Amino acid sequence: MGREESSNFSTFFLFSLLSFLFITETQARKLQQVVCSSSCGDIKNISYPFRLKSDPAGCGDPDYELSCQSNKTILEFHSGKYYVEKISYSEQIIRVVDVNLAGGSCGLPYKSLSRDVNDIRYSRQVDTRMKTASFVNCSRNISDTGYRKVPCLSGDQSFVYVISGGDAISLLPEPCFFISMVPILDAGVDYPSYETIRNLLKSGFDLGWSVLCRDCFAAGNMCFSSANSKPYCYDNGSNFIVALIQLIFTSLVTFLLAMGLISRFIVIPIVLIVFLIHKYRTTRKTVDNVEKFLYKQQSWMPKRYSYIEIIAITNHFRDKLGQGGFGSVYKGQLSDGSSIAVKVLENSSFSGEEFINEVSTIGRIHHANVVRLLGFCSEGSKRSLVYEYMPNGSLDRHIFSKKGTGESFSWEKLHEIALGTARGIEYLHNGCDMCILHFDIKPHNILLDCNFIPKVADFGLAKFYPKERDFVSVSALRGTIGYIAPELISRNFGAVSCKSDVYSFGMLLLEMAGGRRNSYAKATRSSKAYFPSWVYDKITNGEDLELPDVSEIEVVIARKLCIVGLWCIQVEATHRPSITKVVEMLEGSIDDLQMPPKPFFSSSPQHKSIREIQSDSSTELLESESFEECSYSHQSSYI
Repeated sequence: MGREESSNFSTFFLFSLLSFLFITETQARKLQQVVCSSSCGDIKNISYPFRLKSDPAGCGDPDYELSCQSNKTILEFHSGKYYVEKISYSEQIIRVVDVNLAGGSCGLPYKSLSRDVNDIRYSRQVDTRMKTASFVNCSRNISDTGYRKVPCLSGDQSFVYVISGGDAISLLPEPCFFISMVPILDAGVDYPSYETIRNLLKSGFDLGWSVLCRDCFAAGNMCFSSANSKPYCYDNGSNFIVALIQLIFTSLVTFLLAMGLISRFIVIPIVLIVFLIHKYRTTRKTVDNVEKFLYKQQSWMPKRYSYIEIIAITNHFRDKLGQGGFGSVYKGQLSDGSSIAVKVLENSSFSGEEFINEVSTIGRIHHANVVRLLGFCSEGSKRSLVYEYMPNGSLDRHIFSKKGTGESFSWEKLHEIALGTARGIEYLHNGCDMCILHFDIKPHNILLDCNFIPKVADFGLAKFYPKERDFVSVSALRGTIGYIAPELISRNFGAVSCKSDVYSFGMLLLEMAGGRRNSYAKATRSSKAYFPSWVYDKITNGEDLELPDVSEIEVVIARKLCIVGLWCIQVEATHRPSITKVVEMLEGSIDDLQMPPKPFFSSSPQHKSIREIQSDSSTELLESESFEECSYSHQSSYI
């Protein structure tokens, strides 16, 4: 990153320096022209490189000095005198007229001037149409059509002719000799008349100039210049190679500068635009998948709300019930006055698949022990789920509660809650067309209505599979540490099936019976730190469960919950009862229950590792969260 920034800075610095030098030179020249500008007669803009003899020292270039005589601008060139008709600084051309031929006067040129004579200051080859007018004197009359007699200079014995073009000079007849010549513009015809030639002489001819070429010629070098390119100075030897190298280097620097500017102002914006388009399409694809699903299933789905309606229902999200990993839960009220809970999904990690699971699972379920989804909202990235309101929050708030933070349940009520939860799970497994695995059974996801009737909630991790199959394919670990079945951690313990939810329910039962989390780092005795192990030993040895102030009936309920829970958490899935059998066990007499095999201590390294995973993970969860009821409000279990 540092090299890229350094390169960009160097490019910017070079561009700024070149721009500064160019602007400085241009402004200096303009300033010099303004300060040293002078005029003479019709020529109003005599400035660099030209100067008048009367101008102060330092103005213009001495090699391009002009004079002002009788209000006429004079150029002395090759010992001749020429009136200056105009100066074009943009084209670097000055037009001059021989003083003897100006104004249509009859006379010979002031000085003979060949078209091809070179000068370090001026170039006469600025126009390919440039020709010459040659004056000759003959002792007899010439009848050649190319010879035009000059009446004012001819007599009886001497005849002066003017010839347009240079070919006729080399073929002069014997009695004729050359006098002088002067450049003129091409007349456009082969043999122009005398009057035409006279007008061309009166119009003058053009001279080009180049200060750079003048300096090249003065140094004995050569100069290349054209109307479409900047002059280059070089000689026929090593200087030409140097000039070529300089030209290549300049072109390379210009190319690199252009590429730097293109990269910064064109390539980088294009890359950014492509990235944003890709991100938009990826997000849009997820939204489209959700919309396709909702469209196909609209016949049985709960009511769909607009985002504006969600805002109105929640009174602009005023009453917040809780905050979770996927968003926030707000209390709302429908038009009929009934209370609802709205889960607003805010976290991008809650994918479209999980949203579809939530809607498709709860949306088709109507059971007394499963939370009811009343509606949903899906407008682009804005998604919400509308549930029936559970005024008594989640189960964990009560069984893990500290003094004054939750309801203290009787053992009869705990039994009712356990049985209702089991019936809700049984409905998911057997009551629908497809078997629904919840994969996240825990106290936090068991909600309690106004009569403390339990309802299974939060189906974001749920998965469907046909009832005739004994197992389900799961590509990733699902659930909460401390409640995850062994087969979800390693396939060595068997296939994932409905028995995975049974394991999680068993851990929930033991926590309800113990009134705390199964792994309890603050236990006064190390033997009591992992409750399932402690309670197993107590029951098998016929010892007291150390329950304070309980009746014999309540002791029986506590032992039943513990025995059923120990059956549910067997390491091997085949040793666990089905959820239907669990309901029967909870409904039946404790005399019909037998103690299960000890699931936690075995010579098998695999069994030991599972116990360590569950125990250690639950302890870490306990220590990091410091009891969930302290960090979540009573409605956070919707999340």
